[in-house]
Amino acid sequence: MQVKELHTIEEMISHIEVIQFLYPNLSIEKYEAYLKEMMPHNYAQLAVFEGGTCIGLTGFWIGFKLWSGKYIEIDNFIVHPDYRQKGVGKTMTNYLDQKAKDLDCTMIVLDAFTGNFKAHRFYYNQGYSPKGFHFVKIINEESLT
Repeated sequence: MQVKELHTIEEMISHIEVIQFLYPNLSIEKYEAYLKEMMPHNYAQLAVFEGGTCIGLTGFWIGFKLWSGKYIEIDNFIVHPDYRQKGVGKTMTNYLDQKAKDLDCTMIVLDAFTGNFKAHRFYYNQGYSPKGFHFVKIINEESLT
């Protein structure tokens, strides 16, 4: 497996098929528009390849909060269905663990939907634990991806 950080919109768009495992209705136009908004705010992606094929992808943000200082936030963690339970996810979390240490971050954070028990088990096994609740108030449901 080869791990690579993606820092350009062109690199990210070239792997939209992996994003579409999570968001099947995401158009390339909407994806590009969102990336243009996200990139100036310390957004990048981490991709895992096998034989030139992208088999895992996650976005990540580097940010600051008053209570934590510098942190990495994992966003949209996706492993190609044909490659699940083969160490791809662990490869991604290990890479981001080291990146967080190299950047002197205090923590790594992520959201997992309450009903996504497979993800919960995976994150627990990687050393993550719930710290609080992420509350959401949806204003425009039709615009959600």
